[in-house]
Amino acid sequence: MEQEEMETENQNQTPLGTVQDAVECLYTFRDHYFENHSLEEAANKTEKVAKQLKETLNILETHQGSIENKAQYCMLRGKALNVLPSYSAEALELLSKAVKLDPKMVEAWNNLGETYWKKGDIAAAKNCFSGALEHSKNKISLRNLSMVLRQLGKDQEERLKYTEESVEFAKSAIELDIKDGTSWFIMGNAYLSLFFGSNQLPKVLKQCMSAYNQAEKDIVASCNPDLHFNRAIAYKYMEEYQLALVGFSRAAALDPTWGEPMEKHNKLLEYLATIQDYTHKKGKLKGKKLETMLKSLKGDQDLGAYQGGSYKGPKGQTVKLEKTFLKNLKPELNSEKVIIGKVVCSFTSDDPVPFSFCFVDEEETCFPVNVYNVAPGYGVKIGDSVAIPEPFVQLVDVKVGEQAFQFKSIRVDSPVVLVVNGRKLGLDKQAPSQLSVSAKSE
Repeated sequence: MEQEEMETENQNQTPLGTVQDAVECLYTFRDHYFENHSLEEAANKTEKVAKQLKETLNILETHQGSIENKAQYCMLRGKALNVLPSYSAEALELLSKAVKLDPKMVEAWNNLGETYWKKGDIAAAKNCFSGALEHSKNKISLRNLSMVLRQLGKDQEERLKYTEESVEFAKSAIELDIKDGTSWFIMGNAYLSLFFGSNQLPKVLKQCMSAYNQAEKDIVASCNPDLHFNRAIAYKYMEEYQLALVGFSRAAALDPTWGEPMEKHNKLLEYLATIQDYTHKKGKLKGKKLETMLKSLKGDQDLGAYQGGSYKGPKGQTVKLEKTFLKNLKPELNSEKVIIGKVVCSFTSDDPVPFSFCFVDEEETCFPVNVYNVAPGYGVKIGDSVAIPEPFVQLVDVKVGEQAFQFKSIRVDSPVVLVVNGRKLGLDKQAPSQLSVSAKSE
């Protein structure tokens, strides 16, 4: 119906103008789908876009003989076929022909790059976007190069270099159009990759979340399930569990055919339920066994490097430390305090980040502890004595339907600050956390 109305409006246009409008209408239908359809119709989006594509292709075929610029026609037909999330061999053929006929056609290079991306040919996609930039500086090539660069690199050093370049390309795209939510979304992904690929500076994570929030202001980007999924991954890492669950749920609602968001949502609920259960039951250890375990604590000896009331900080400074109990900790950074206790359980999960265990002090208070950046294969075991300096406490308060979770937990960003059985852990127990984000729609 929309195509019929558009054709009526375009009766006085040239055949090329009519075809251009048809392809534009197709992309508007896809990108603004949720402005005209409810979330209940989300599962039908690809099918309805495919139907719209068929009508658009009919218009293209009707006017093919009247369009003299064959490069433009090939580009428009290839672009139309590229509207679906799946790879199209015909689109690749048409767009390749378009750039051969007119090597300066930037839109053809960008669409060809996106087709190669869908095919999984990252090197060819990079060449296309770089080629487009040689003819014209434009936001689509810049942000797509940002996306492509993050897939390159043979080792950690090289990947970090490409990720830093990725951030700069995303920034350049935003400078050309500060209101484009897709560019902001891609910059958020670039910052998230930089955060996990480098020193995990809080400033970088803050820049990532700021970019995602800017992206959400754009109605097109706000309906992108990837945006909500990737931001939820970041929220989960930050232990903002309520916001993470909302994000996973929103991503699933926007694309019901994509199973991963709901899988992450449900696994996070299971994780919270398990932690809450084991915390309340103190690792499910019987009273006598727990009592015997706590009696084996060796006081200052188990404090290791933290005994004596102070320790040397990372910059060589002297940091005062006072031993305290879990009940005295506040939901924040507890400066100049150290706690000691026994491991009563640990959790295995499909997601290796973080490594989680329950920790009971001499007063039999139990807190869960989440340790990040732990080397694969390492973890404390039941019965280990653990000392944690300047513990950072977070209050978990989550409600989803009939389920409610409320408890305090301790966050440890690096295992090397821990003293286990009187010995401080070495750098061999540390490795950067690797979290995967989604690049489905980039």
